[in-house]
Order: sequence, then C-alpha cells, then structure tokens
Amino acid sequence: MNAYSELYLSDAKNHFATMIDYAVNTCAFESDFFFQLFIKSSVAKQFENGNPAIIAGLSGYELTKKIVNECYSEKELPPPQFSQEKSAEYWAGWALAQYQWYSALSFTRINERVKLSEIIQMYPLYHEMDIDHFFERMDQIIRENPLETNLKRIREAARLSQSQLAKQSGVNLRNIQMYEQRQNDISKAQSDILYRLAKTLGCSMEDLLEY
Repeated sequence: MNAYSELYLSDAKNHFATMIDYAVNTCAFESDFFFQLFIKSSVAKQFENGNPAIIAGLSGYELTKKIVNECYSEKELPPPQFSQEKSAEYWAGWALAQYQWYSALSFTRINERVKLSEIIQMYPLYHEMDIDHFFERMDQIIRENPLETNLKRIREAARLSQSQLAKQSGVNLRNIQMYEQRQNDISKAQSDILYRLAKTLGCSMEDLLEY
C-alpha cells in the first residue's frame, strides 16, 4: 500500500527534490545533517501521511524554511536560485520521495539503513535508469540490513524488559518475544493487544507496526 494518494505524488517529488537541492546547494547544509533536521521536524510525519498542505501546498523553499525555523527559530535563509540543470541532490530528493511513497516506510526507517548522502552518491549510476532499478537497490539494502522491530526499539527506549512490559501491559510474555523476533507479525495483532502495549510504552499503536 502506498503512503498516500498518487494524485499528489508529482508535486510531492518536485517539492521534496527542490527542498533537498536548496538546503544543500544554496543554504550549504551538509546533506545528512539537514535530513536529520527534516526527520525531527513536524514536516516529515505530515509528508509521510500525505498532508496536501505540506506535500503539494509548500514549495521546496517554504519546506526548508519551515524545517529550519522549527529548529533555529527565525533563521535567515538565502533567496532561492533557479537553474535548468538538475543536481545530484535534486535527483536524490526526487527518488527518495517516490521511494517513500512506494514503500510506505517512514523517512526515519529509511534513513536508518540508507543515508541521504549515500543516495546522492547513487546519482551517476541510477539517474538515467528507470526508477524501478533504484527501488530494487533500496529494497535490497533494506533486506540485507534488518533492524530491530519498532516494539523492541520503543521498549528499550522506555527501559523496560520484556517481562516488565508483559506484567505492566497484561500482554503474554511469549507474544511479546515472538513479535520482537518477527515470528509473529505485530501488524496483524488484535487491536486490544496493540492498545495495551502502546499505552504502557507511551506511544501510538501505529508506532508499533512493521511495514
């Protein structure tokens, strides 16, 4: 299932690409540093959820300004520069936005496996290929670099053992173990189990799901 309606995809890709290009090449942000600002801002979650006001309503310059101002208050940014040439950073933003839409993975989860700087380095090989080749490469990297489940990551951040989580939530310990080992798919868990785990961990039910 895609992250949001395909009706908004073209605008989303172009604005995201312009944002990355502007932030790196005009504002002189280091690519991975700026992407961390993006992930920490309110923009990332709204982009993932397909909020039309964000993905289609704001230009790349406006997106960058919103992200930077959330982190640095009213920081002055240079005026945008327009060029017919598409940079490697522009392509990386364009391809990454489409991959996020295609995979429905969060930008945080993608970034944990593949940094923006690494995607930029893919430009010489992939920018003239069909986008499916880029998707295949990204899928391969993600398959070969499995991460801890969201449940385990959030549980450990809450400093709870599996036994403590089981006791406090009322969810069977074996169920928790099997979700964390991906022997059972937590996305198919009963809603009351997800609710009890999320309430105990202080997160949303969606935060526990695996895509």
